[in-house]
Amino acid sequence: MKKLSGLFFVALTVIFSNLAQAAENTNQTGNAVSWRANFKRVALEMSSTEVKNADQYQDSPVTQLSADSETVIKGVFDFALERETSRSMWENSLLMQYGRTKLRPAEGASTTNENTDQILFTSDYTHKLWKYKEADVGPFGSLSYDTEFTDNDDSPRRKIIRGKGGIKLFNGIYTKDFYIAAVGESDLTYAQAVNKTAWEIGGTYEYPLRDGVKFQVEGYFRDYLSFSHYQGTDLKYDLNIVSRMDVKLNDTLSLAPFVSYRLAQSRAAEDAGSNFMIGLSLAYSDLFDL
Repeated sequence: MKKLSGLFFVALTVIFSNLAQAAENTNQTGNAVSWRANFKRVALEMSSTEVKNADQYQDSPVTQLSADSETVIKGVFDFALERETSRSMWENSLLMQYGRTKLRPAEGASTTNENTDQILFTSDYTHKLWKYKEADVGPFGSLSYDTEFTDNDDSPRRKIIRGKGGIKLFNGIYTKDFYIAAVGESDLTYAQAVNKTAWEIGGTYEYPLRDGVKFQVEGYFRDYLSFSHYQGTDLKYDLNIVSRMDVKLNDTLSLAPFVSYRLAQSRAAEDAGSNFMIGLSLAYSDLFDL
């Protein structure tokens, strides 16, 4: 399994090298190169429930009067530096998101815990070989480092090097990107690294409902096929979907109610775990030509 994972990363490196050389050869023939700074989403997501005198209503059949007060706040920073030619697309991105939930029960001390914690660096290269209607289609390869700001309780900090290689459709009118890929991971979270292989499908879809209002859904499904050795916390599969109704306030600011859902099962657990969240997001987005 270690040899298989190593061969996957070697193959991915070769793909990157060949695609980069092809792009360089293409640029030498005179095709224009476009550099862009893309602030995809800089957002503050929040929800709050304030319950007063809940201790006096613990026996009440009206649940809203006996519930705990709760505040959920999440910050998101999603930025990419993009380089595009008529034959290629190279994107270097940074995604950071962190969220906390504060629970204030009617009796007892308040508690605070993380609901989101991720730092994701990614370099993604796609070569444009075909056209499907208005969209570009071609092979792609990506390398990423997935970690977090803080440890999760008694668990060590997540540290994963992930490589992907597959086929992608992108730059469509509604389908911004859609891909199918083979995945290789080197999970350095624990003292003994775990090498994994998986397949993944994912993408982003946008549909304008009217001027200034659009519906967006993005996500992925990753199914793990093999592991170099057993680690109970490793996931068998991972489904992550986020949908938003984006309402423009002006050229750069938008207000978006959102729904997010994550479903995954670890190798040690008998049942899958899930997280369902509904909230409101205030977001900034802009695109700059460099």
